[in-house]
Amino acid sequence: MNELLGWILNAVRDVDPVLRILLAGTAIFCETSILIGLVVPGDTVVIVASTGITNWLEFGALLVATVVGALGGESVGFALGHYFGPKIRRSRLGRRIGEGHWTRAENYLDRRGGIAIFISRFLPVLHSLIPLTVGMSAMRYRKFIAWTAPACILWAVAYVSVGWAAADSYRHLSDRLHFAGYVFVAIIVVFFILVLLIKKLIERREARHMEHPGDGDPNTRDDA
Repeated sequence: MNELLGWILNAVRDVDPVLRILLAGTAIFCETSILIGLVVPGDTVVIVASTGITNWLEFGALLVATVVGALGGESVGFALGHYFGPKIRRSRLGRRIGEGHWTRAENYLDRRGGIAIFISRFLPVLHSLIPLTVGMSAMRYRKFIAWTAPACILWAVAYVSVGWAAADSYRHLSDRLHFAGYVFVAIIVVFFILVLLIKKLIERREARHMEHPGDGDPNTRDDA
């Protein structure tokens, strides 16, 4: 286990840091762009790239690239929604997404306002549809960025930090513990389980909020 994992981590680390960082930024740009996030696993690419970090400079560079990529992708989604949204929705790809998902995104944004943009970054499907949906709405770009930027930063810090911490822990333990590889795997698995659980909890809470928008919350919609 240690030998295989060590070989994989060393292979990632041996990739030129600039190339590794650019690939991660590009992957997350594609994930947060118009509908590409439904098929491109940007978060996985960021995790893999973060295991190659060797110092704080690389950590900061990867973090910046990830945040810039996420914001760039969401900005593209907003622009495409603003100029071509209805056409995209009626396109073959838009129909494959399903009218139910489009309606859900519209209703979610209408009922929750700016907070919907922040929360959607952590929800499947919606994180790809919301930028496009906001672009089709009356919300201005600066308001959109003001809500999505903190979410993108929080997301990037979590993924880059966990990937680096897991790989760094393995490298420090691999010479002393024969099961160090399992420690690495356990950290990554626990992280993804926590991410999945948090997404499910948020998704269920927001689903209830959409079904009963006025229950227990007099400020259901944040007028952004």
